[in-house]
Amino acid sequence: MKTPPGPGPSAAGPLPRPVHAGYALGSLATGAFGTVPGLLLLPYLTDTLGVAAGMAALLVLLPKAWDVLVNPVAGRISDRTRSRWGARRPYLLVAGLALAVLFASIFAAPFGNGSAAAAYVAVAFLATATAFAFFQVPYVAMPAELTDDYAERTRLMTWRIAVLALAILVSGAVAPLVVSAGGDGVAGHRWMGLFVAALIALGALGAFLGTRSAPTGTVGGSEPTLRAQLAVASANRPFRALLICFVVQSAGVATILAGVNYFAGQILRDDESGPTLLFVCFVGPALLVMPIWTRVGARLGKRTALVVASVILAAGALALVAAPVLPAVAVYLVVAVIGVGYAGQQVFALAMLPDCIAYDTARTGRRQAGVFTGLWTAGETFGLALGPGIYGLVLQISGYVSSDTGSAAAQSDSARLGVLLGFTLIPALLIAPPILLLRRYTLTPAALAAALAAPVTARVDHGAVVGDESH
Repeated sequence: MKTPPGPGPSAAGPLPRPVHAGYALGSLATGAFGTVPGLLLLPYLTDTLGVAAGMAALLVLLPKAWDVLVNPVAGRISDRTRSRWGARRPYLLVAGLALAVLFASIFAAPFGNGSAAAAYVAVAFLATATAFAFFQVPYVAMPAELTDDYAERTRLMTWRIAVLALAILVSGAVAPLVVSAGGDGVAGHRWMGLFVAALIALGALGAFLGTRSAPTGTVGGSEPTLRAQLAVASANRPFRALLICFVVQSAGVATILAGVNYFAGQILRDDESGPTLLFVCFVGPALLVMPIWTRVGARLGKRTALVVASVILAAGALALVAAPVLPAVAVYLVVAVIGVGYAGQQVFALAMLPDCIAYDTARTGRRQAGVFTGLWTAGETFGLALGPGIYGLVLQISGYVSSDTGSAAAQSDSARLGVLLGFTLIPALLIAPPILLLRRYTLTPAALAAALAAPVTARVDHGAVVGDESH
């Protein structure tokens, strides 16, 4: 991968539709890995392998927390990669296929249950998270190098989030059905692991082949150490505000995902079709409202649209506190509202990230997409790992009883209350307050244009950007 690059320039205008679609296919891999462990790994540990809820939470958290260190390394390595396929695409293929194989290994369960099984899952999950870092970081870095057009980045992200929503729907709704069809327990989870591995491989191959005609952009050298990368990111005030907001909100979303099986079984009393229906209601509306969110962003600006989407997401989660006294149809309708907010929250946060990278390039004269996306994906992965960890801790405190039968044990009223609050109140408290941080995000088309027009020596202002969201 170290042959001379010969990179091409970024596109100044719209990208071809095949590139939109090809790039978006990578979200089959990111969506499946981001969804299924958060959805099924915690209940797999507590209700199939008999691991105590607190220990299970730790096993889910630590391997993904490892990515906080690995992701910046992956970004630095991909920044320095030179190949005839560009800096990023080789990782889509190699790391993507490795990710598929390793994911299936998580649920292979060569040991029956207990501490040996828990240790195996932890090691397999750690290896899988490492492979994911080397796929996700280059993948997320690509938009900043594919196009220099501010609006085109939003269109590219809209395609990506549409496929991401589809990936979440398919992996999150179908995976529990595969477990049931496979006989539940260890056997059912093995079949599910193979099913999700196939989705990941399809996404990796699709992204690699679909972007073969895309411009590679210019990839500059990156900072040599994690400390230096943190210094670069810290100097970019819009990125700093956006990153912290997104990480905390990701923890809130992940807490919802971690609670789906528990909420369906303990609150809705429907552990057969409940998880699938919740996922259909959560993701289905997202596929329909994506064009609407695009128009909202064009009218209000990305920052304001992100605030609106986050408020909808948090309010919906809080409303579900009343789920025990609501009819099931009302619960599913509220979950659909949450899905609408989630779609917008994802679209605009991811559309704002390439703008932060472009601003830094204009400010410093260096293109370091891998640095920013490495830190971004490290933060996002940590947030997605923190959610199940928080949910498992809530279960432990509330007295949730684990089982090694493949089915949940009978639970006390306090444990059922923990299941409810972990799915509703806790996510709302994680999603809403970070909105205040966006007051420091002042990067708009006008501000970015001003940064691009200024001489490089005048741009290094430690992240200060003049502008507002009225455009």
